[in-house]
Amino acid sequence: MIVSVSRRCDIPAFSGDGFMERLRAGEVVVANPFRPGPGRRISLKREDVDAFVFWSRDPRPFLRHLPEIDRCGCPYYFLLTVTGYSRLLEPATPGSDEALGFFRELAARLTRGRVIWRYDPVIFTPGTGAGFHEENFSRLARLLAPFAFRVIVSFFDPYARALRRLRKAGIAAEAAAGTPEQQAGLLERFAAVAAAEGLEIQSCAEPELPAVVPAGKCIDEKLLNEVFGLNLSYRKDPGQRKACLCQQSVDIGAYGTCGHGCLYCYARR
Repeated sequence: MIVSVSRRCDIPAFSGDGFMERLRAGEVVVANPFRPGPGRRISLKREDVDAFVFWSRDPRPFLRHLPEIDRCGCPYYFLLTVTGYSRLLEPATPGSDEALGFFRELAARLTRGRVIWRYDPVIFTPGTGAGFHEENFSRLARLLAPFAFRVIVSFFDPYARALRRLRKAGIAAEAAAGTPEQQAGLLERFAAVAAAEGLEIQSCAEPELPAVVPAGKCIDEKLLNEVFGLNLSYRKDPGQRKACLCQQSVDIGAYGTCGHGCLYCYARR
């Protein structure tokens, strides 16, 4: 199985020590986020785990654990979200210069092929219109392309809690996802920037958008097969949205435990 660490929260930033304790113990108990009751025991033993996929906005506290994970012999790669938004939207995420530092360090440790940049979500607000995103994405692509081989892009999804947070902050939440025309035009410009910087670009769970940017998947067994010489074969994860192409994995995170405080986050309580 592939273990997702984690799309529900930022374990590398806030719970890396706890993850390592569970890795040494060989298992973790994960509560069902939608139904109360006993948690599910998930094996973290090497013979049961095909790979780890680490999601983070700030992996720096976790980097000291990588040598121990390497000694376990389990393949892994990182999905790192960097958007460069204001503190109004992202109260506690690292700035672009800080992100450049940990991208550089991870690429040096793991190679560029195991580091993926996520520009997610693209959100339209009075301060982050199409012009902002084009300039911001271009700036970040120049900084990060030497240390990441792929960028994954998706647009804001209007989850009820996120909409309430945005409205409370005085942001016109109804327009935050943008129109199909805005999304399609911006994706075309993103694709041109990515090509110029030598970045592979994919979209995430955006089936309505034009094929100028191919649909991708964050949990990607083909990437693991190519990088590590494996022969993994999984089906699409039935627990994710219909448009999500991620392959089946087990997520060991918990909603409501991330300390970054992003207003638009679906996983924040």
